[in-house]
Amino acid sequence: MLTSSDSLKSRKELDAELGGAARAWLDEALAEAAHDAARAPAASGTPHPEASPYASPSWELRFAAAGRHCRQENADSVRSLLLVEARAPLSSVTRLYEQGTAAERRAVLLTLHLLDLGDTALPLIEDALRANDTRLVAAAVGPYAADHLDPHAWRHAVLKCLFNEVPVTAVARLDDRARGDAELARMLSDFAAERTAAGRPVPEDLRTVLALTAPADEGGHPAGPTAAPAAPAPTEES
Repeated sequence: MLTSSDSLKSRKELDAELGGAARAWLDEALAEAAHDAARAPAASGTPHPEASPYASPSWELRFAAAGRHCRQENADSVRSLLLVEARAPLSSVTRLYEQGTAAERRAVLLTLHLLDLGDTALPLIEDALRANDTRLVAAAVGPYAADHLDPHAWRHAVLKCLFNEVPVTAVARLDDRARGDAELARMLSDFAAERTAAGRPVPEDLRTVLALTAPADEGGHPAGPTAAPAAPAPTEES
């Protein structure tokens, strides 16, 4: 199942679902994350004078154990809460992503837009978009990508979703960013033509996105949908 940032549960929702032992574990984990955030120096990324540069904060160890203590279906939400409570700096986010499992990487990607990182975490998005794990691709095209990917990279992210059959509903702000994008329309048409020439079906999601690229008319309303290329007419040789 693909997870989006919209499906992350709040602390209140988690408390309603978790048993007593799991709630106690979560209380302790979030307290450790908050304590680490309170100790953080004003200059982001600057280590504490007494801390070893090789030591990970205790809440990062909790991050990996979230599924074991709070059930796997809650792991993304618990990990996201930990990252937010810790006000996780780029160093922690990068370490958790690079050293984590696919599930842990997904939780990082789903939470980036809730952290004060600017565009510094874009390398993590770019790495996920090079993967063929549809869960990571879906998580990578969330609100953080919508806010920070440049037009060229964002268009290729949309194509990556279509190629890997990731539903375009995972793409945050798709309507906004696709509207009137003639270059995206060209890329989609080329992709559709390649699929048709290869005898492969054109994804319905492609038609959906292609319709969104239509520029608004003079009254500010979207123009009519653009049709995907039709299959080439047969020739005598075929």
